[in-house]
Amino acid sequence: MEIINPLPRHIAVIMDGNGRWAQARGLERSEGHAKGVETLRNMLKLCKKYGIDYLTAYAFSTENWKRPKEEVSTLMLLLGEYLKIETEKLYSEKIQLRIIGDTTLMPAELERALQESVAYLAVPEHKRVLTLALSYGGRDEIIRAARAIAEDITNNKITTADITEDCFSRYLDTSGIPDPDLLIRTAGELRLSNFLLWQLSYAELYATRTLWPDFSETDFVEALHNFSSRTRKFGNVPHADEN
Repeated sequence: MEIINPLPRHIAVIMDGNGRWAQARGLERSEGHAKGVETLRNMLKLCKKYGIDYLTAYAFSTENWKRPKEEVSTLMLLLGEYLKIETEKLYSEKIQLRIIGDTTLMPAELERALQESVAYLAVPEHKRVLTLALSYGGRDEIIRAARAIAEDITNNKITTADITEDCFSRYLDTSGIPDPDLLIRTAGELRLSNFLLWQLSYAELYATRTLWPDFSETDFVEALHNFSSRTRKFGNVPHADEN
């Protein structure tokens, strides 16, 4: 395996193009989503191979609830099947599962299954983390965090003087997870789509025209090379020897 340096510690991915992949092949959109699940499995293997500990996948947005009911039902069914099949595999691979988003909007049985999988996989010694963004929206997350902060101020748990970036981050769904270093978006789209609006402030952005079901190790390595070629300044002026 070739050496790529530096590597991101945390990759976030917007898995776009499942429907287009299916339609291009005369298949139902549900078959594109099923193929997308296989790609996510492969992505986890690639993260292990290249030593990347954190993967966050945008699986279902708050806006996705507006999709046709049949498609939403299919996505919920696929998620339930994924949990049944993958929970033990994630455990054997020493991967923790985190869920971000307002899962109270999801079917009650599925929400319980999610909570059970998260609890089962919450092994502190397991350092790799898969985070699924479900019923998630970046603006919604920030609003929920702001409400929680306001409640804690009302209850005298914190004061306005305590509110810093670090403090605010602790109220987000991603508390305890490092911010993504690299965002990969497939299918050629060039927007954040309300994903991790706070956390992606200084992430490197990489877009590919490859549809998510076709995203391969070749595409993954290309994204890593692109990341490694960039100078991350975080708003600072680089030293002369970094130019």
